[in-house]
Amino acid sequence: MRTRADTTIVAVAPDEAAGHVPALGLLLHDCVTAGASINFVLPFSLREAEAFWRIKVVPPVEAGTRSLWLAVSSDRVVGSVQLDTDTPPNQPHRAEVTKLMVHPDMRRGGIARALMAALEQRAREKGRSLITLDTRTGDIAEPLYTSLGYITVGTIPGFCRDTVKERYDPTTIMYKQL
Repeated sequence: MRTRADTTIVAVAPDEAAGHVPALGLLLHDCVTAGASINFVLPFSLREAEAFWRIKVVPPVEAGTRSLWLAVSSDRVVGSVQLDTDTPPNQPHRAEVTKLMVHPDMRRGGIARALMAALEQRAREKGRSLITLDTRTGDIAEPLYTSLGYITVGTIPGFCRDTVKERYDPTTIMYKQL
């Protein structure tokens, strides 16, 4: 995938995940502050952002049930995505995309596409043939996922609180068969 010339997509090794917490915390904080609907609402501190990675992401990455990629530009983490393969016994063929994010200053340069390409390749390597995800309806990510071949199943009204405003937004549920 075409990305900004100085951006590299890196798969994070399980034993390296904890070392990326400060950079990932900053990325998450900047994305949420810019209005990204990725489970957090303002006010949202850098400390809370780092705690999310340390508590919710690093342990499953270390356990091998979650894969993590970084987009790195000039030694700065400018994007990230996760593939969750911790599925129930009756869903060994499925995985879920979580927390695709690109720093607001780096969007529209192919970084999200490159991250998703890496994620889909890993899903195939792990024998996963179905990927699911959800995104806030109408968000900038929705047409990206559609262009990558994800199919909309439907929307759920009032699914998530807006990052900034006191309202509940719908979410779109999507899938892709590999």
